[in-house]
This record gives sequence, structure tokens and C-alpha cells, in this order.
Amino acid sequence: MDRRLITMLGLVVLGLIGLFIFTQNKTTAPTLASNAKASNHVKGKVDSKVKLLIYSDFQCSACYRFYPIESQVINKYIDKISVQFRHFPIESSHPNARAASRAAEAAGLQGKFFEMHNELFDNYSSWTNSNNPLSVFTELAKKMGLDVKRFKTDFASESVNNTISADKKAGEDAGIDGTPTYFLNNKKLDNGDIATVEQFSAVIEKAIEKSK
Repeated sequence: MDRRLITMLGLVVLGLIGLFIFTQNKTTAPTLASNAKASNHVKGKVDSKVKLLIYSDFQCSACYRFYPIESQVINKYIDKISVQFRHFPIESSHPNARAASRAAEAAGLQGKFFEMHNELFDNYSSWTNSNNPLSVFTELAKKMGLDVKRFKTDFASESVNNTISADKKAGEDAGIDGTPTYFLNNKKLDNGDIATVEQFSAVIEKAIEKSK
């Protein structure tokens, strides 16, 4: 075979290999949209000087165990502190975590983020190991009186996914590597110090007193 023809065939093969690698990289490693913004789910006394920031993974068993403690403390101080939630799905070990975050975000677009947040934890066992968690989330959306068609559209949207990714990136930038993670006035709390309602309350009380 002519040497020039062999060379040309070689270049074509190399080009095809390069194109394949480029395409694979684009498929498996999507980048976060440059205009993606972190979520802004805040409740309580929003102008309080005491601000509790929570990074959570809905499928995380530790988050599930902390949920009743967290809920009681938040309800106890809801008129005194600001509480903000952010997503931190750890998909390597929690395959349904991002889907659950999508459900919460989709509900949030209809003004019911925290209601879905609570439903997801209250119904943890019904979806956490499901092969079709969306079916469970859809039933929860119906139960909450959401527009189900809009819920499904928002659930699948790129903007909802980007918000979750922006939350997670913010958490990673803050040095988070596990959940739940709590920040009180920008100071990371040790979960061992807030493992009971009484302990968590004491930490909140101290912050309230300090803010006066």
C-alpha cells in the first residue's frame, strides 16, 4: 500500500479517536452553567442576627436521624433565628439523593419547598431504595396540592439541576465532605455537640445571647 495513503489513514483514525474521547468527556463530565445560582430557601426570622445554615442530603441516613432533632430545635426558635437549607447530594453513595433534591426544588417553585422537605424525610423509607423515586415524589406532590404537571416539568428541568449543583459547589468550597453539616453564624458546628435537642438548643441559646 502507498506510504502516503497509510499515513493519511493513520491520521483519520487518530482524529476519530480524538473525537470519541472529546465526546465521551462532554457526556460524562458536564460543567456547571456559568449563570447557575445557589438556592435561597430561608425561613424563620429572616433578619435575625443568628443564622443557621444547613447542608443536607435527603437520602443520607445521618440526615434522617438528625431530622427530628433539627425540626424540634427549629420549631422552638423559629421566631428568633434565620434558618437556611442547601442541597448537598452525595450521589456516589446515595443514588436517589439528587432526585429528592429535584423534588424539593420543584415544589419550591410552587412555594412549598419546606413542605416537600418535610415530606421527603417523613416518607424516607418509601423512596430511598426505590428504582422509581419520581413515582413516590409525584404522589407526595399530589398530596400537597401541587400542580403535578408543572411539578414533573420543573423536576426534570436543567435550571433545577443547576441550582442543586450550585448548592453543592458552595458546600464543597466551604470544605464540606459529609452531611448533615450545620453552620451557625458562619461557624461550622460539631455534630457531636448537637446530637440531642437539649444540646442543640444550648448552642442556639448561646448564640442568641451573644447577639444581644
